[in-house]
Amino acid sequence: MTKLAVHFGAGNIGRGFIGWLLVQAGYKLVFADVNEAIVAQIKEQGEYEVILANEEQEQFTVQGIKAVNSMSETEELATYISEAEIITTAVGPTILSKLAEIIAKGIELRKNEQHYLTVIACENMIGGSEILQSAVLPLLSTEAKEYANEFVAFPNSAVDRIVPNQHHKNPLTVTVEPFYEWVVEAPMNKHNAPKIAGLNYVPDLTPYIERKLFTVNTGHAVTAYFGHMRNIESIEDAIHNEKVLFIVRSALEETGALLEKKFQFSHQEHQAYIDKIIERFKNPYVSDYVTRVGRSPIRKIGENDRFIQPARQFVEAFNETPKALAIAIAAAMKFEEPTDAEACALQEAIKEQGLDQAIEQYTGLKPYTKLFEKIRTSYHELV
Repeated sequence: MTKLAVHFGAGNIGRGFIGWLLVQAGYKLVFADVNEAIVAQIKEQGEYEVILANEEQEQFTVQGIKAVNSMSETEELATYISEAEIITTAVGPTILSKLAEIIAKGIELRKNEQHYLTVIACENMIGGSEILQSAVLPLLSTEAKEYANEFVAFPNSAVDRIVPNQHHKNPLTVTVEPFYEWVVEAPMNKHNAPKIAGLNYVPDLTPYIERKLFTVNTGHAVTAYFGHMRNIESIEDAIHNEKVLFIVRSALEETGALLEKKFQFSHQEHQAYIDKIIERFKNPYVSDYVTRVGRSPIRKIGENDRFIQPARQFVEAFNETPKALAIAIAAAMKFEEPTDAEACALQEAIKEQGLDQAIEQYTGLKPYTKLFEKIRTSYHELV
């Protein structure tokens, strides 16, 4: 019997990371996307090239793929979902819950079958699969809920792979960095843990999610905001700037101290992890524009994201204010980019409401706390 996988999101991460690994694992893969141009190209070509962003520029062909438009071909998509062994997503945190209706429809079609289904949200967020599950289950009939309780699992996931800004003659070709990490919380039932080379099941996902979020995402954003302040265009050039590198390392020393204390990570091993992440930022083949990496600053300075969450936890763990993280948050609040809606909204809020109100509104921090005051002071000190 042919194994079937459905992947929502035929963008660069979908094609160059998750989709590629699923095909390598022997799955017949169906991409579901709203982008009709991409869907049409996949239907026409039935394959695409993945290029590794290294000196060798190694190339791999991903074959035997299909695609459906998740807005206009819902009956066909629901049928695929009813037959799939695994469903994965790479659509972005804001879109994730919008997939619930069609996934629920597909589960309804399979409720009388005793086939296991694993649904993994491969998003840059904490608890993505759980969030998707909470959106899907209320839409199910009583019978489908009973089926889902026994046969369907939504294990959370942490994913890490840098996909640079790129343009190719063939729109399906995608370039990705050689490094990747796909960690999934081990489901209770082994039947919901399909074997996929490159996917690593772990008993507790939290250490991996926070390590990635507080190192890769934090470090990438710090590089972007301080590079932007120095009128440096690319991440590669920014991380080679001594002053930018110093603040990035300083911020990652703070998040690293927190992670080591919280999860008993070895100091030596975590320092090696930080070094590896910085080397990834230096890779000339995956370098990106600081304006693209820095986009959506309101989301990035949110209370559950890469800056505020580790900064708050640092205060709780050590009873002191993290200086580098506070400076990084201030730099994010200075990010001016006319092409980015969030950057414009943030600058408008600071101008109209004042800095203090903007800090409180977007970070969730209360005035007169030491972290709040350090961010405000750093904002005025940054030039």
